[in-house]
Amino acid sequence: MRAIFHADRKWGIGRGNDLMFSLPKDMKFFRETTKGKVVVMGYNTLRSFPGGKPLKNRTNIVLCPEDVDEDVITVHNLGELFAAAEKYPADDVFVIGGASVYRALLPYCTEALVTKVDADGGADVFVPDLDADPAFRLKEESEPVEDNGFLLRFCTYENTCVRKP
Repeated sequence: MRAIFHADRKWGIGRGNDLMFSLPKDMKFFRETTKGKVVVMGYNTLRSFPGGKPLKNRTNIVLCPEDVDEDVITVHNLGELFAAAEKYPADDVFVIGGASVYRALLPYCTEALVTKVDADGGADVFVPDLDADPAFRLKEESEPVEDNGFLLRFCTYENTCVRKP
């Protein structure tokens, strides 16, 4: 399992149940990386999508106390989530949010694909600072890329202490 997200300078990932920035290159990277794969999210993340509908061309797993949509696999706890995810190749499963889902699942992710935005997005939700987390190490980092007026770096963090479900 891997995580994928963009974060601002303070490791903020969203504001008002939405993204903080409009980043076409980051969105293209997200689409290309997750297309045909499995995405794992919480209910608020599902609701933040257009029409509150699951992402197309992906298997959508939603961690939520109640069944939410016939077009997703609903799981009610981490045990059910791990059982559902193990039906797929581990590298094809991407955690896509929100903050509480990242906090719960980052220890189980082998990698985190992070688009770091050199800006303060005024976030109201945050993920752990992977630069300060001894379990994660920066494995790869792109040169800065301009995207809609912002400087980005596409980074891959490796989890050196992956927890087993």
